[in-house]
Amino acid sequence: MILQERIGLLSQLGQYMQANPPEWQEAKERAYRENQWFIPEFIEKASQQIAQTFLDEKQLTAWAEKYQVPASILLPKQVGIVMAGNIPLVGFHDFLCVFVSGHISVIKPSSKDEVLIKHLVAKLYEWDVRIQNWVSFAEKLKGLDAYIATGSNNSSRYFDYYFGKYPNIIRKNRTSVAILGGSESPETLSLLADDVLQYFGLGCRNVTQVYVPDNYNFEPLLDALKKYPEFIDYHKYKHNYDYHLALLIMGGKYFMNNDLVVLTENSSPFSPVSQLHYTYYQDREILLEQLKKDENIQCIVAEGMVDFGRAQTPGLSDYADGVDTMEFLTGL
Repeated sequence: MILQERIGLLSQLGQYMQANPPEWQEAKERAYRENQWFIPEFIEKASQQIAQTFLDEKQLTAWAEKYQVPASILLPKQVGIVMAGNIPLVGFHDFLCVFVSGHISVIKPSSKDEVLIKHLVAKLYEWDVRIQNWVSFAEKLKGLDAYIATGSNNSSRYFDYYFGKYPNIIRKNRTSVAILGGSESPETLSLLADDVLQYFGLGCRNVTQVYVPDNYNFEPLLDALKKYPEFIDYHKYKHNYDYHLALLIMGGKYFMNNDLVVLTENSSPFSPVSQLHYTYYQDREILLEQLKKDENIQCIVAEGMVDFGRAQTPGLSDYADGVDTMEFLTGL
């Protein structure tokens, strides 16, 4: 199977997702039934982002040309992919990289997010039986040539133990932050609310901490963070909100609250669901340099960095953890 055939099939997959036939609708409904964090709105957002950005034939072709991916590889490698399950189809980009690069994918999907990826791969099987030689699923990944594994800081130690002697990319916990100057418009803060709240804040590209100058007025931000009032009707979100609010109250800690999101001062970039941390800063340039070196940070939403409202719309070359997956694969 040559490169252009692979790109053609991926483009067909994107068209299928955008056409939204009944069987794709049923798969998305089943994904929500099996994981209540995957509400229909966010499954749709994730799938449309993939279809429109990752599976556009012209963009795929230009992306492959950038890495000088050959038409075919004489001896393709078997690459194991351990997928995360925090947001819908979060592991799709790794599969895409392996498939476009001409190697063989052996996928261990997360139990929290296996319905969608298995359905899409089954469609590829249906359209071209040769795909079964290129993409498969496995409960255990053993005896492969290379590995790409995404998980928590804890699971990364296990990945390193089992996969460390092979070529690998092992990803740990990451999150994203925003830098505010205090003069942001209501429209800009509304876009920031998307960066904070989409996918319930569970993605590594979600903003979980904001840096603000001294004497910052939090009222416009609190108003903007009311953007998704329906969240409080989802029991999983409401449980987190009630639990973490109770902890702050019992701990006697200062917080601000708009009945949907709780703001509290905390130096950690990792905040729980329904909570947003804030930290004061003195010098923006010094702060930026520190954040760019911080291995916990995936995205920095700020003027001149990732645009407000764009944290959850990565392009083909926006690689997790800043590690170029295609460069890794083409160098195997």
